Amino acid sequence: MNKNIKVKMSAKLAVMLLVVALSTSCVSNKKIAYFQDIQSVNQAKLENAAKFTEPTIQSDDILGINVFTLNPQSGAIVNQAAANTLLGGNASTSVASQQVSGFLVDRNGEVELSLIGKVKVAGLTTYQARELIREKASSVYKEPNVQLRFINFKVSVLGEVNSPSAYTLPNEKVSILDALSLAGDLTIYGRRDNVLIVRDNNGKKEFARLDLNSSEIFNSPFYYLKQNDVIYVEPNKRKVSASNSAQIQTIGVLASVISVIVLAITSFK
Repeated sequence: MNKNIKVKMSAKLAVMLLVVALSTSCVSNKKIAYFQDIQSVNQAKLENAAKFTEPTIQSDDILGINVFTLNPQSGAIVNQAAANTLLGGNASTSVASQQVSGFLVDRNGEVELSLIGKVKVAGLTTYQARELIREKASSVYKEPNVQLRFINFKVSVLGEVNSPSAYTLPNEKVSILDALSLAGDLTIYGRRDNVLIVRDNNGKKEFARLDLNSSEIFNSPFYYLKQNDVIYVEPNKRKVSASNSAQIQTIGVLASVISVIVLAITSFK
């Protein structure tokens, strides 16, 4: 085999390798665009969109409870009794331990309030628990007003997102899109057609896989998240095969090789 043939074969091989590298570094728009089946704004109407249901209070939840009365000093007795509890993360930062003020729901599903006593709140929504505490507080205070909310409403976002972390959220009505937005959205290597949600339902694990490419996600009972839900975005094949930096280095090396080969071919002519 003469030198010209060897050079030509090497050049063809280098070109083939470059094409393969480029093809693996490109991601099809069909795999990264959300809600592709919605073709225009005129079609953006869903008949059976998922309905939000209020989460219920469970043991080990931390509740922010404030009682307001006609006499501010009397209500302060309850409000100041909130225990300092260690909690991680918030809606805008990654997990970091911090002290928060709240009432811990014990293993019996109760919170203990000064002067009011123990109140069983497990299994109730925050609205129901607020009304129950207001009713019990009426026997101690005149015309009390009660505010109650979750302090540790947390979801975890893992895998191929830009900021994986556990996030403590300020409100109860949170969708999977809200959680992914907090995590900085999916990376280019995240599988948008197979996002896993793990949910703890009374001690039993429930699993669901959602396709962000389809508007059917809005119909899923997992569209709205529950306390302690875990979202996992698995990597696509391109991520598994090689990292982006490795691909860029490979392309640069192959481009240099091709340049050398082209020069060699030119010199043989």
